[in-house]
Amino acid sequence: MKKIILLSLVLGFSIHTISSQTSTYWVVFKDKNNSPYSLTKPSAYLSEKALTRRQRQHIPISQTDLPVNPHYINQVKALGVKVMHQSKWFNAVNVSSADTMVMNEIRNLNCVQKVILLSSPSSKPTSPKYKDEAKSVKPISVQPIEKSIQSNVFDYGPSLAQAHQLGMDCMHNRGFQGQGMTIAYMDDGFYRADSLAAFDSLRANNQILGTYDFVTNNTYVYHDDDINLSHGMNTLSCSAGNLPGRIVGTAPKAHFWLFVTEAYYSESWQEETNWAVAAEFADSVGVDVINTSLGYSINMTNSAENHSYSDMDGRTTIISKAAALAARKGMAVVVSAGNSGGAPWYKITAPADADSILTVGAVDSLGFIVGFSSRGPTYDGRIKPSVCARGLDAVVASPFGDVWNESGTSFSSPITAGAVACLWQAHPNANNIQVINAVMQSASQYTFPDTIQGYGIPNFCIADSILTSMVGIHEAFSNSTSLHVFPNPFHSAFTISLYADAKQNVQVELFDISGRTVLKQERKLMPSNNVFSIDELSTIEPGIYLLKITSTDSVITEKIIKQ
Repeated sequence: MKKIILLSLVLGFSIHTISSQTSTYWVVFKDKNNSPYSLTKPSAYLSEKALTRRQRQHIPISQTDLPVNPHYINQVKALGVKVMHQSKWFNAVNVSSADTMVMNEIRNLNCVQKVILLSSPSSKPTSPKYKDEAKSVKPISVQPIEKSIQSNVFDYGPSLAQAHQLGMDCMHNRGFQGQGMTIAYMDDGFYRADSLAAFDSLRANNQILGTYDFVTNNTYVYHDDDINLSHGMNTLSCSAGNLPGRIVGTAPKAHFWLFVTEAYYSESWQEETNWAVAAEFADSVGVDVINTSLGYSINMTNSAENHSYSDMDGRTTIISKAAALAARKGMAVVVSAGNSGGAPWYKITAPADADSILTVGAVDSLGFIVGFSSRGPTYDGRIKPSVCARGLDAVVASPFGDVWNESGTSFSSPITAGAVACLWQAHPNANNIQVINAVMQSASQYTFPDTIQGYGIPNFCIADSILTSMVGIHEAFSNSTSLHVFPNPFHSAFTISLYADAKQNVQVELFDISGRTVLKQERKLMPSNNVFSIDELSTIEPGIYLLKITSTDSVITEKIIKQ
């Protein structure tokens, strides 16, 4: 909590609520001229952890990192409006006012480029509105859950299936459980996460680094008085839950920031700007991974604010532009695809259309796509979703103290986000794009993606091997493209073509998706192009395998498929 209060001086939060009679606006400034902030002194607005993440990924400090010029903010405040948030990425402030004449005065300020209406009193209903793209499909009662199976590291209980589907039990067994990684959650509330047993270890180990509610502008996010605000708690348990025998999340030892950006009782562009400011905050405190199980399309409370499919190009909506900017700052952004697959609007929702992020659809326990999972592609033709994870009857923490099943891409996203954190923990020198690419390359249909499941269901143990192979290839082999495997997919045999710079012995291994070795041979390579066959594979099961070729000081891998 204290960290948020200290950083508020830079990020420009003010503590107040929005009157039901006011409208909110996005005031965009023309420049950052004569700012007291400097690119040469980024420690004034970025934490040491944020700077370290930038340096590790060779990301320069830019004009978008500079806070909004406080002189411009003061000019706006002087006209009597309330400044709620400021956005350095968009060079804008979020203001509320009931006086349209004052807003016209603001439009005429020399420093102002434009003013956008975000929400008005007519877009604030008094009763909850179901958000198809953002909310889980909640069961009437607790559903039957799979029998608990004991792991040699964690007792996952019924949550083992959703962890195993992504190979996360394998990653946990290797010791990668989120240690040293930081995940930010943007959601609508974290009901009782400060008291439920599923989050005991978070509290005991001080794994919650801070909280902030960008809707009401205060640090309290647990909303014990409103069970409707439990969606964030449910999704948080998919990564952070740790209740042995009942639920273990995919990154139970990570640290977390909890942000409320979604107003449960309305849907407006205001929430998209809340998300943008929260993402900037996450960047400034050094967050590694962002998860958001929210989406915006045609369900705005004020229909005039509805998005069209042509807006799903990654460059139009505020929230999608913010997600792409977050990725450019070096964070791995993981987003639910949306729950509109069976609705007239069946496409992905913003910010799932953003580029350089991981968009996650929903599958069932057997790996089949679920009807409600939103479809791609983006309006400009990019593959979405990126990958899929368990979204039907996912095991999540219940607001009543145990676990139950809920359904929605709201849960496939955080299951994946926790896995991404563990993968990045295993490869701290990789950048966010390399991590995301390895996840997609490890997925079940990487060689034949579609706009329903994207690249398929990832296996994070294979992604781990893919990232491992990225280091040292050139030392023994001429380059990564010197390895060719054909045919791929294969039936009972395949041929390897591999160029080597020097005479050497290499070890050829084949692993299934659980990490089990199904073949191990030694081969001699000459300083030329070497061609040899691997046969007698008719007895192995169809599926995805990882081919690994190891010399004295180098490793090269290739994903292959047995038909």
